[in-house]
Amino acid sequence: MDQRLEAFERLLKIMDELRAGCPWDREQTLESLRHLTIEETYELSDAIMNHDLNEVKKELGDLMLHLVFYAKIGQEQGAFDIKDVLDGIAEKLIIRHPHIYGEVKVNGADEVKKNWERIKLKEGKKSVLEGVPQSLPALLKAYRMQEKAGGVGFEWKHKDQVWDKVLEELQELKAEADSQAPLHRLEDEFGDLLFALINYARYVGVNPEDALEHTNRKFKSRFTHIEKVAEQQGKKLHEMSLEEMDSLWNQAKTME
Repeated sequence: MDQRLEAFERLLKIMDELRAGCPWDREQTLESLRHLTIEETYELSDAIMNHDLNEVKKELGDLMLHLVFYAKIGQEQGAFDIKDVLDGIAEKLIIRHPHIYGEVKVNGADEVKKNWERIKLKEGKKSVLEGVPQSLPALLKAYRMQEKAGGVGFEWKHKDQVWDKVLEELQELKAEADSQAPLHRLEDEFGDLLFALINYARYVGVNPEDALEHTNRKFKSRFTHIEKVAEQQGKKLHEMSLEEMDSLWNQAKTME
């Protein structure tokens, strides 16, 4: 037997044993596992952002356990089992890759994505946006909605048009702020600007979620450098001038 199949079969056997013999594992439900799965997904995300392949391997194992756990609960409830899960995704991949398993010809990844969205509509989806989870973080949700809408042709032809939209939204936000508009109008305009910037990111090949996270990490690294040096100098941050902190910030940049 393929060693991969042996490893997977071993995990399934362990899951059966845990569900039968471990008090904690016996108590778990789909609902009780949900928040733990979300946590594990974020831990995998951290490992990927840190380029730590050993941690990626470990976190994938944790997620794999959760997938097997959900399938086991589904089996106990007579709803589905791991075979149904695997058969389902295998069939979906075959149907949505007609350029591999059929006669369709494509010229690059963009055409593959567009075909994917068209096929989903043929499968009975009422909207190309159906697959975007409501609970997804707002920035990532905007990116995925734009990506899916673009997959069926709802997008600008050139990135310059998108940048013009960014500048338009920036001017509208500035005008509202200068006129001391109510908070809800500022919020609307700020949201429009963010949405336009996220769209522009797509056109220049940047994932805005990753870009913002990289910036978050840079900020944290530089700010903690300021805190560390301030402590070494026996100073408290609120006692330092902005010029002093800015100097240390620039020092941190040169150290990167």
